[in-house]
Amino acid sequence: MAQASIQVIAALQETIAHLEQGATYQWGHMGSCNCGNLAQVITNLDKAEIHKSAMRRHGDWNEQLIDYCPTSGFPIDHIIDEMLAFGFTREDLAHLERLSDPQILKLLPEGKKYLKHNFRNDVITYLKAWTKLLENELIENISIAEVKEKPLVVV
Repeated sequence: MAQASIQVIAALQETIAHLEQGATYQWGHMGSCNCGNLAQVITNLDKAEIHKSAMRRHGDWNEQLIDYCPTSGFPIDHIIDEMLAFGFTREDLAHLERLSDPQILKLLPEGKKYLKHNFRNDVITYLKAWTKLLENELIENISIAEVKEKPLVVV
């Protein structure tokens, strides 16, 4: 599972906001699909650049993640590198593309457990549940004693 960090949570929240505000969503387009929208937020590349990078090798995001090699020189592998360095795992990204992580799906309301991987509103629902999962994990790992030990820096 992705690192429960403010950075990762913020990227998910920004992706949600973009999708809610009408960002291009097209599941069959490598730069506008589930992972593509998250990749736009993390890499600051536009959908066309992400799609062009992915088309240098065959396959959708799942296949690209299986074929991923950090030393391949393929542009899509550089994008995946950035996403992994940001705090996501290959499994996270594969699950995001299919909206299939069991931990996230458990958090969904009873009538919303079966999401369509290529439906914008279901992607938003999944991202919101994932964000909540990571927020809860982050909160659970905060130690007030550790916070009190660190000096307060006012800028």
